[in-house]
Amino acid sequence: MDSDRSLAQTICDKPVNSLVTEGMEWSLKPKVTAFKERDRASGSPDRELGVTWRDLNVQVVSADAAIHENMLSQFNVPMSIKEARHKPPLKTIINNAHGCVKPGEMLLVLGRPGSGCTTLLNMISNKRQGYASVSGDIHYGSMTATEAQRYRGQIVMNTEEELFFPSLTVAQTMDFATRQKLPFCLPQVVANKEQLRTETRDFLLQSMGIDHTRDTKVGNAFIRGVSGGERKRVSIIECLATRGSVFCWDNSTRGLDASTALEWAKAIRALTDVLGLASIVTLYQAGNNIYNLFDKVLVLDEGKEVYYGPIKEARPFMEGLGFICHDGANVADYLTGVTVPTERCVRPEMESRFPRTADALRSKYEETPIYERMIAEYDYPTTDLAREKTRLFKESVQQEKDKSLPLRSALTVGFVQQAKACVARQYQILLGDKATFSIKQVSTIIQALIAGSLFYNASDDSSGLFIKSGACFFAILFNSLLSMSEVTDSFTGRPVLLKHKSFAFYHPAAFCIAQVTADIPVILFQVSVFSLILYFMVGLTSTAGAFFTFWALILAMTFCTTALFRAVGATFTTFDGASKVSGFLISATIIYSGYLIPKPQMHPWFVWIFWINPLAYGFDALFGPGYTNSDPQACTGVGGARPGQPYVNGDDYLASLSYSHSHIWRNFGIIWAWWILLVVITVIATSKWHSSSEDRPSLRMPRENAPVTTVLCQKDEENQVGEKEDAISRRGDGVLAEDDPNISDGMNLSRNTSIFTWKNLTYTVKTPSGNRVLLDNVQGWVKPGMLGALMGSSGAGKTTLLDVLAQRKTEGYCEQLDVHEPFATVREALEFSALLRQSRNTPRDEKLKYVDTIIDLLELYDLTDTLIGDIGVGLNVEQRKRVTIGVELVSKPSLLIFLDEPTSGLDGQSAFNTVRFLCKLAAVGQAVLVTIHQPSAQLFSQFDTLLLLTKGGKTVYFGDIGQQAKTVKAYFGRYGAPCPEDVNPAEHMIDVVSGHLSQDKNWNQVWLESPEHAVVSKELDRLIEEAAGKPPGAVDDGHEFATSILEQIKLVTYRMSKSLYRNTDYINNKFILHIISALFNGFTFWQIGNSVGDL
Repeated sequence: MDSDRSLAQTICDKPVNSLVTEGMEWSLKPKVTAFKERDRASGSPDRELGVTWRDLNVQVVSADAAIHENMLSQFNVPMSIKEARHKPPLKTIINNAHGCVKPGEMLLVLGRPGSGCTTLLNMISNKRQGYASVSGDIHYGSMTATEAQRYRGQIVMNTEEELFFPSLTVAQTMDFATRQKLPFCLPQVVANKEQLRTETRDFLLQSMGIDHTRDTKVGNAFIRGVSGGERKRVSIIECLATRGSVFCWDNSTRGLDASTALEWAKAIRALTDVLGLASIVTLYQAGNNIYNLFDKVLVLDEGKEVYYGPIKEARPFMEGLGFICHDGANVADYLTGVTVPTERCVRPEMESRFPRTADALRSKYEETPIYERMIAEYDYPTTDLAREKTRLFKESVQQEKDKSLPLRSALTVGFVQQAKACVARQYQILLGDKATFSIKQVSTIIQALIAGSLFYNASDDSSGLFIKSGACFFAILFNSLLSMSEVTDSFTGRPVLLKHKSFAFYHPAAFCIAQVTADIPVILFQVSVFSLILYFMVGLTSTAGAFFTFWALILAMTFCTTALFRAVGATFTTFDGASKVSGFLISATIIYSGYLIPKPQMHPWFVWIFWINPLAYGFDALFGPGYTNSDPQACTGVGGARPGQPYVNGDDYLASLSYSHSHIWRNFGIIWAWWILLVVITVIATSKWHSSSEDRPSLRMPRENAPVTTVLCQKDEENQVGEKEDAISRRGDGVLAEDDPNISDGMNLSRNTSIFTWKNLTYTVKTPSGNRVLLDNVQGWVKPGMLGALMGSSGAGKTTLLDVLAQRKTEGYCEQLDVHEPFATVREALEFSALLRQSRNTPRDEKLKYVDTIIDLLELYDLTDTLIGDIGVGLNVEQRKRVTIGVELVSKPSLLIFLDEPTSGLDGQSAFNTVRFLCKLAAVGQAVLVTIHQPSAQLFSQFDTLLLLTKGGKTVYFGDIGQQAKTVKAYFGRYGAPCPEDVNPAEHMIDVVSGHLSQDKNWNQVWLESPEHAVVSKELDRLIEEAAGKPPGAVDDGHEFATSILEQIKLVTYRMSKSLYRNTDYINNKFILHIISALFNGFTFWQIGNSVGDL
């Protein structure tokens, strides 16, 4: 019954795959095995499931070469009618797929971007939202896909995106994840759940080597936190914390160095073996050590399975068809490359007979004995073994669940525990973002002081009636406007909630309760400070009862408006829709609150808004305490005065406005009733959230460019399954720079003659625990025509070094994040950079001509008039990376080009192309320095020099790589770390300096004492001395910016105008909001007369 699966299920008693050689075992496997034995001793059934799919077909709506409408073309009714008549065709992205991954097996899924790998993993993880058609059978053990929905927390997918609350630390993120998966019953050796949770968290942090980051914020593109590789590892262990039985890993080694990627693969191998997991993995640029850890491989081409079978038979099968695999090549890249006409290599005698298309490849595969053996596995769900394992699986899951949960619930812990964990996390988010919280509270104080000074010391006579009512109205208005930020917050936190929902961490209601609970201290402080300042500066009734009534009403209305805008954000699927409605709602609720238009003067067609407006009830209640016992002087414009009476009774004045002192507590209750209703609406709407996977990425061209734009040759991810042109196979032996012998002749590229050097570079940052050295006496250089590699384990300071070295005016710096204007075309983005960043003395025509040169160099000619789009919608990863490189190249950097991980997230062929482009740059004299993860042996050999860093930013090696990496291999071999012939030297070096081959040796000290270091230091001194005697290569022109301020205004204004012209959602929202608001206000103030009340 005891279910300590928090460690055992997270982290295989079968022997390791026979292909795993000695030294390839995960160091923590014995610990996992011990946890497994502890589970069994506690009576917990094994949780082994497996997954099988047959005749699987998936279709989406084709969106190739889609047209993006602009502000005017969207109103072209005849064209819209014509296009509406033609139903967009469906495109098949998975075609008749079959497969079976039994408990304890690992399957590697390979294919180019767009071949259907991610879609297949979505299907296996039971995520079907957004696809036009899904047919075929998927079984989990013996369960159907429909029944398996109850166990979504056991069928888990780790996507490429790293979605976190950036202000949380790594430990806080993992505390939350492990707390939501604590079993109901504990093993006998565990004292309490807190001990189990802490043990699980610490083990997971240790398993991926990020225990040292526990007190560091996760961060994102805007908040400084852990490195990109460390953030990916946090994503991995958060997924492992689900303790699932079927895991899908979508390119989970993206951003990891080779050593860490191998450690991850060994961990998954161990977990799969010990726990009997079913692991399905898709990887780009997988090294042979990683490849050999798998049991089976599935190769996709255009959504068709061209090979599915044992790992060891895949290469012989492809070689039997005539495809050449070069010595030392990554087998995974080779298998993917055979599906690419321009990358595959074929034996001369097979040129006329090898299978050229996906259908031909699949036909050849289906004729093999491998196919027949694999077919026999598809009946696994009907076997007695599968039924028994499924029964034990269900029993184990049910034992772990809290007894208060419904039988069909996919969650593990009870609702109270879910809510507690969510509340604790919500407060951690607030405390982690102290700046935002502080700014909000300081602005509240400032606004209260300003408003108090405007309404200062209002008199008690008739003139004070309007001032006091204005002060009450401002109190409502300010706190309502402050609550509108909830709409934005709803969308920023949504991706994380959707991920956690798929992990079955908690019910959305628990998340909503946490938000409400976290509101309490924030709103209490905000309203209390605001009320104290405003109330007594205005001089409202100076009694405790009146003040606390005012305070309680403002507090209730602030809670209510916060819930209102949170409900609006939760109800809408897009921010544009939510912003339209929230803008209209704030207008309607303020106008019909009873201040701008008194209740008796409201027109009958909109008076109903007053009765459903919580602010109206609040404003009514605020009036009561101040006027009940007052008798202001009767004068024109003050209602309620009786004939011949020199004063106005306060109750009569209130009655003339349809208000009454007796309404106070009734209205107070109504406001809280509205709050409860809005919270319920938020919970219901949040429960209905789904991932926006229906928004499939697609290439789009602006309508105004459509008539002159060439056909888009490259298609987007997952929609990239069109027919490929047969092409003559050519050799891909790694000779990249010489692909085009006329590179330097045919391209008028900017040439660099300066040598860039840095010496004894140290960089220290302040942290709560003291100063932290990120770079420690780093030195080196980059010469013209040199392609330098900057490598090291995750967190070694590679990106920090580039940040420190970058001088943006004279250098091009391509950062990891490809940030572009989404509504600009590729050509427009390059032209904008060229016109803005090249010298003001360069003629405009010459700048634009240079853009064409770069477009040719980066092979972007088919995409020049394509919109860049947002990340995931528009250009794919490789295309966006090329645009990023192009934006820097067109600026004609006078010194060198920096690139931070340009091949991360790319498949082997795309990485091949990217490095080929860099070799072209070096071939024409450009100096290039690149940080790179997981390069294949062929790619690594293309670089000229290597700067290798280890933890703490310490140098381990700087110098030539040598032909086929002979120089660098000789260096490490001389100091006791020889590189085996069949091992990738890039992976070997990372393993040596920071992995399991480090031998606890101080490689930084080895380098400092080596003769190579002495030679480098001497050469560096020579270069610096030689450069000192020469005129500088980059002469400062005396201007801060390359172009004048007038030219900058012109270019930026033109780009922004064109972006708005194409951003139809934004423009339409503005028009609709303004038109509706104008009509609403027009009918609200319909035919205003000249009476005192109308004025």
